[in-house]
Amino acid sequence: MGFPVGYTDLIFPKIFLHVLSLLGFIRKLITILFRCLGLHDFLEPDIAWPHPVPEFHSVSAMLILEILPVGKFSDLVDPPDSCAVCLYEFEADDEIRRLTNCRHVYHRGCLDRWMGYDQRTCPLCRTPFIPHDMQAAFNDRLWAASGIPEFYADSEDYPHLSAF
Repeated sequence: MGFPVGYTDLIFPKIFLHVLSLLGFIRKLITILFRCLGLHDFLEPDIAWPHPVPEFHSVSAMLILEILPVGKFSDLVDPPDSCAVCLYEFEADDEIRRLTNCRHVYHRGCLDRWMGYDQRTCPLCRTPFIPHDMQAAFNDRLWAASGIPEFYADSEDYPHLSAF
């Protein structure tokens, strides 16, 4: 098939590419200038991994963090190669969390960050963090921690909640 006959003679793409190259050169020049002057803090920060865990955790996330055990990677019998969240390999002194339902292993910070974004299932297989046999006890603790029973305990509008 080939290109149209006058394709190489079009001016717009060549001008556009030259402008983009010039802008890229100016950006590099400004970056070098800022670094030489010691003003590199004003440049865009480099993305550092792992990002800090979000500061706000919901009540359910805090309860799940209490339930999931923290251990050392070196204590595992059948260790996995890498964390499925950050894809980094485990080291012997890493703190890990092993999920009770599916037995997947993650860095503690990776799983805590995952829960910080209101995720309540395994990042790999989507199994719930709380085992089925512990779900009723977890719901009771969540209900008690929410403070709702105390709020409605004296209300005549909600007599069924006064039992809690």
